[in-house]
Amino acid sequence: MLSTLWHQVNTPLLYALPVFVLSVAAEALALRDRERGTGYLALDTRTSISMGAGSLVSSLVFKLATLVLFVFLWEYVAPWHIPSGAWWSWLLLMVALDLSFYLNHRFVHRVRIGWAAHQAHHSSEYFNFGTALRQKWNPWFEVVFWAPLPLLGFAPWTIYIAFTVNLIYQFFTHTETIGKLPRPIEFIMNTPSHHRVHHGSDPEYLDKNYAGILIIWDRMFGTFQPELHRPTYGLTKPVGTYNLLTLQYGEFANMIRDVRGARGLRNKLGYVFAPPGWQPEELRGQLAAG
Repeated sequence: MLSTLWHQVNTPLLYALPVFVLSVAAEALALRDRERGTGYLALDTRTSISMGAGSLVSSLVFKLATLVLFVFLWEYVAPWHIPSGAWWSWLLLMVALDLSFYLNHRFVHRVRIGWAAHQAHHSSEYFNFGTALRQKWNPWFEVVFWAPLPLLGFAPWTIYIAFTVNLIYQFFTHTETIGKLPRPIEFIMNTPSHHRVHHGSDPEYLDKNYAGILIIWDRMFGTFQPELHRPTYGLTKPVGTYNLLTLQYGEFANMIRDVRGARGLRNKLGYVFAPPGWQPEELRGQLAAG
């Protein structure tokens, strides 16, 4: 039974993988004569693809672990079961999951332990379909944001399929080849223009446009920013390496170093749960005085 269920869960992604490969190849060919900083860099793209391959393994482990929890919540805790055969249930699930994605995405940007995992996706100074494959290997805390879905009555296998569809949509927002789309689309949907902003390290673009499919969440919760100019892609402090372990776990090492050097429990917790870049008051005072 588990093998049958797992086949259903992965089917959308298995069909999408050849499309991803062809899209990367076609875009790279179309942008081969672009100036430096745009288009593709072979080493950067190989790194992104390697990170994407690694994320397939971590996602497999994560899905198998959460499958047990989600089935338990859906079977024994959820007050009702939403019929998976009704068209409206899939529409409702896609909207609910997209809101969960927004909340999770905002969390990993605003809480350092979440950012330590997620920053790997933002580490490229290029923005293309290859960058979309630059995924983290540490999705473990996402269970907190997906758990309400089986509690609401959505069958676990439908959640995994809806999440995969959400990720497939997001793949196509990672491109500079598409400008702004018609205003009604830009108002409702996450588009390449909106997502370029999200990957920008410019001050006006930081922590904006967390959307998965629907940009309306950012408009509703005050995190929307239109594209004003071409972003400067990458991290505010470039990592300067293509080493996979450093890209994936380097920020965890930095966080642990800060925690070990901090005085008092409050400061130690701050380095874990405060926003990225947080510093104790006394250290901020010393920096300001110096």
